[in-house]
Amino acid sequence: MLIATTPGIPEHEVVETLGLVQGSTIRAKHVGTDIVASLRSLVGGEVKGYTAMMAGSREQAMDRMIEQARLMGADAVVSVRVTTSTVMAGAAEILCYGTAVKLK
Repeated sequence: MLIATTPGIPEHEVVETLGLVQGSTIRAKHVGTDIVASLRSLVGGEVKGYTAMMAGSREQAMDRMIEQARLMGADAVVSVRVTTSTVMAGAAEILCYGTAVKLK
């Protein structure tokens, strides 16, 4: 499955637009990570536990979007975007969405 943030894919012609596809996940912070984050805020630097959590969340949301596109018979997903929002204190949603298309 080809994935692009652009409206098309170079050297490929979009012959049919199948529609919106999306994938999301909601992840909550871990108490242990919060403790490390609190300490890290005193000295600065990357909070690797949160970095790993968000990377895994993006990957899962992307995988869910791709699976939805496969079920629709898509060859690619174009105009892909990834966004995040706070759902509640300590939990964030990662949403990945784009347009499923058929290519020539």
